[in-house]
Amino acid sequence: MRNKFQKAGLVMTGIFAGILISLNFSANADRVAPASLPVEELRAFADVFNAIKQGYVEPVEDRKLINHAISGMLTGLDPHSAYLDAEAFKELQEGTQGEFGGLGIEVGMEDGFVKVVSPIEDTPAFRAGVQAGDLIVKLDDTPVKGMDLSDAVKMMRGKPNTSITLTIMRKGESAPVVVKLVREIIKVQSVRSKIIEPGFGYLRVSQFQENTATAVVEHLNKLMADGPLTGLVLDLRNDPGGLLHGAIGVSAAFLPADTLVVSTDGRTPDARREYRVDPEDYLRGRTRDFIRNLPAAAREVPMVVLVNGGSASASEIVAGALQDHKRATILGTQSFGKGSVQLVYDLSDGSSVHVTSSRWFTPDRHQLDQQGLQPDILMTVTQEDIDNGRDAVLNQALFELQKLVQLEE
Repeated sequence: MRNKFQKAGLVMTGIFAGILISLNFSANADRVAPASLPVEELRAFADVFNAIKQGYVEPVEDRKLINHAISGMLTGLDPHSAYLDAEAFKELQEGTQGEFGGLGIEVGMEDGFVKVVSPIEDTPAFRAGVQAGDLIVKLDDTPVKGMDLSDAVKMMRGKPNTSITLTIMRKGESAPVVVKLVREIIKVQSVRSKIIEPGFGYLRVSQFQENTATAVVEHLNKLMADGPLTGLVLDLRNDPGGLLHGAIGVSAAFLPADTLVVSTDGRTPDARREYRVDPEDYLRGRTRDFIRNLPAAAREVPMVVLVNGGSASASEIVAGALQDHKRATILGTQSFGKGSVQLVYDLSDGSSVHVTSSRWFTPDRHQLDQQGLQPDILMTVTQEDIDNGRDAVLNQALFELQKLVQLEE
């Protein structure tokens, strides 16, 4: 029996090695030579595979075991490398287009639990008080510990008007927080604006989608329709990020041409790159440069940018660029610290592998990943502000803008 087990293990080692060779070659053919495969470690994998197939309490499909192995291989690297099956990958793509079903939270993994990056504005999660940094430990009666991120996302998404209960561990709370949410179709309007006082504009970016930068230009034109602004608040609080070219396009609305916005650094030569205020970096194949429609005053108006612990990824790129170039004052609390680039490898069955290949750096070479941005002016929201429905951070931003204007005069 033992010989039979060992033989089966060797066969599985060969099969799995073949799979890895084909994946490794297709993913890296244009980049680096395929790495040699660790045969002894693969033999251990095959032994475990066979032990589960022969001894686990109930039958397990081969595909499920392989998928779990791939997922574990990636999630063990960092919070952002991941394996998404075909359905989860499709849902991720839908999210960047601005409409999808679910609870309205951007999530990642940390220590085996689902971590909330940010609740999306005006969604069930946002209205229920789910916060950036919350660790979701249970979905209904199912513990999250050890669950794949894609499986957790599947459980949280579902038909509109159906409910799910989240059990959350929150920093500063001694007992778990239990929240019951009703799923909705999530329609994200990524840009909003208004005049908050005569001459002072407010621009809110809640997510970086395909057309966010174009929408920012349109809103700036509306805000400036009656003349140049005296000051502008750019609100990136609880903005979980999104598309890179959207972040560069928004930065381009406030920075001079050819200004460095962000750079990446990684192990391979093609992982090291600079992104600038350049149509090639923000148009993404479009022929019409929407930045040309922007009033020149947009690059000169005094600015305050609002960030908090839910500001992540693309929103950190924009805030970091404006901060380093002394274009804006950053106000709020430390941002989330999601500053890494994932290469996406599309697999033949519709699933995808997301592998961290490099990390983001602001123009002054500040690493964003797991560090975030430190605001120029630190200001937290008090419980009294929340109870009174008062946005004290926005009020402070307006005060800071008025001081800047007085100094310039």
